[in-house]
Amino acid sequence: MKKLALLSLLMVPAMLLASGHADGEATRYFAQTGRETDFWPRVVNFTIFASLLYYLIASPIKNFFVGRKEGIAGQLKEIEDKLQAAKDEITEANESELILMEKQLAEKMTLEERRSAREAIDEILSENITNDDIMIDESKVVDIISKKVA
Repeated sequence: MKKLALLSLLMVPAMLLASGHADGEATRYFAQTGRETDFWPRVVNFTIFASLLYYLIASPIKNFFVGRKEGIAGQLKEIEDKLQAAKDEITEANESELILMEKQLAEKMTLEERRSAREAIDEILSENITNDDIMIDESKVVDIISKKVA
């Protein structure tokens, strides 16, 4: 409450004194210019100032923003190109890996076919043919062993 009273004691006289006198400043301006206020001359001055400012600054600002826009567009294009190159590289790597896996599968299938054929032949031979069924003389045994060694 005390603060409000103190504030009002300081502010009320300041507002009353700031309002001016009826025969003070306003009548002296009227006597010099023949007008009550200087609103329209201020509007004209502001218009001149704003137009000069626009004339001097508009072109550099426009060029700055156009250059910035082109720079950002260039960076965006470069990033999109890098992204597309990375996607192409990944696709190529996946395709080469798929081809490699297909080759490995074909090799494994061929190996498995050979192994199953060998097992089938060994099984048939072991079941149907015994050592007594094969007649080999000593010269043939020596010939077979020498071929194996050589």
